[in-house]
Order: sequence, then structure tokens, then C-alpha cells
Amino acid sequence: MTVEGGSEVRDTSGVPPLEIAFTVACTPAHAFDVYARRTSLWWPSTHSVSGDPALEVVIEPRVGGRIYERTAAGQEHDWGWITSWDEPTRLGYRWYLGTDRTLATKVEITFAASGAGKTEVTIRHSGWEAHGEGADVWRDRNRGGWSGVLPRYQNECHSERNLSTSTTST
Repeated sequence: MTVEGGSEVRDTSGVPPLEIAFTVACTPAHAFDVYARRTSLWWPSTHSVSGDPALEVVIEPRVGGRIYERTAAGQEHDWGWITSWDEPTRLGYRWYLGTDRTLATKVEITFAASGAGKTEVTIRHSGWEAHGEGADVWRDRNRGGWSGVLPRYQNECHSERNLSTSTTST
């Protein structure tokens, strides 16, 4: 504990990042494309602000680009912003879905070739200190969130419709 302005504040700099790694049976370009451009195909509406089953998830493909949901009625809800866009190997963003922008955490995702037609996807989610006393709770909540969305992402990477139509950016 440290004292700041007369009140006790817990030192949360020691809250470790979430680190998740898995392999998908596709190229890095395809894995990146499904994650960054085809997000609406696999992102569940239960992990959104609106809960709209017809929502569109938009990731603007540039540093500074917004990450947001758009409902069928046209309402937009910001989720974050892009901090790195190195297609097809790396994507970074600040993330604040369901909270205030000042509480944004950091997400870094790499897409690395790992054998014939396979990609190792590594996610590092950090920055929990922005949540102060609630850092541990927020980290655990996001662990559950990743558990809910990543199986859908993995399935979409393997979807025949995507394997036959994915772009081959280099």
C-alpha cells in the first residue's frame, strides 16, 4: 500500500498481463483478416454494449482508428482505438468495452506462421493498473471475456467460407 493525497492506494503495477496463445489452421494473413476485418462474423452480441443481435463490429484499419459496434438502428458505441496495425503480423489496441476511455487496457496480438498453413496467435492483454483497486477483478472479468469470444474466432478461422474468400495481404 502507498499513501497518496492522504488516502491509501493499492499498488497495482504488479498485476500480471493475461497471456493467451493458440494455433489456428490457416495463414497469418487469413488469421489477421478474420480478427480485424471479419469480426462481426464471430463476435457475440452478448459481449457488446447494446446486445443487439444484428450488431456490426468495426475495426478501422489504421493507427488511431476506432473500434466500435454499430447497431441495426445505426447507434455506435466505442470500444477502443488502434495503436499498431502491422498487417498481417501484429495488431495492437487500447480497449475499454463497457467502461470509460480513461480506463482503457492494452491488447497486443501477434500472428506468426508456425508450420505449413498454421498460425500461432498470441494475445497479451495488460494495463490493469488503470483500474486501481479493481485491477484484479477487471483482469479476471476479461479472462472470462476472452474465453467467450476466442472459440468463436478459432471456428471462424477454420470456416470454409473464409478460407476460400480471405484476402492474402502481405
